[in-house]
Amino acid sequence: MKVRTTTTVKPQRKRLVARALGAALVAGGLAWAALGSGLPTETGGPAVAVADEAPGYAVEDFAYPQADKILEEQGIVLKRGDGHITLADCADGPGLLQVMARREAETICFRTVGNSGWLTLEIPAVYVMRGNDYDTQVDMTVGDEEKSFDLEKNTWTSVGESADEQGREHLLVEIRTSK
Repeated sequence: MKVRTTTTVKPQRKRLVARALGAALVAGGLAWAALGSGLPTETGGPAVAVADEAPGYAVEDFAYPQADKILEEQGIVLKRGDGHITLADCADGPGLLQVMARREAETICFRTVGNSGWLTLEIPAVYVMRGNDYDTQVDMTVGDEEKSFDLEKNTWTSVGESADEQGREHLLVEIRTSK
């Protein structure tokens, strides 16, 4: 009968692993302390954490891009939207929402894309609008009153002062579209 004898190496291995972990923890702590104290680096400046150089988070505020420039050049106040209703050149072709206002010499046009969209804006003295293939609702104000109008698809619809019994000047404040 053979007798087996085994020598236990496990306690030696555990000590070796414990020493290696301890040394790694000490080295990591020293490196962290050096970065935190702002010791000069090889370039001569204080150490800066890499995360401080990363760009910040992008937060969508839905503000209309280049609204200041459009206001300056065209006199149209575009505030906020989801990007599915945008100002367009009326010469760009069919399928545009069209707005006519007494104070504007030319028709103002908007392109609509996607399944739905919204845009807040300010265009005074609006009296008629032409819809496109979308179901479109517009909100207008006159004094303290708020009024909503549904535009007929692909035809001119009286809105604002032309649809008001008193002929009061209306301010277009929002456009909403859906398919």
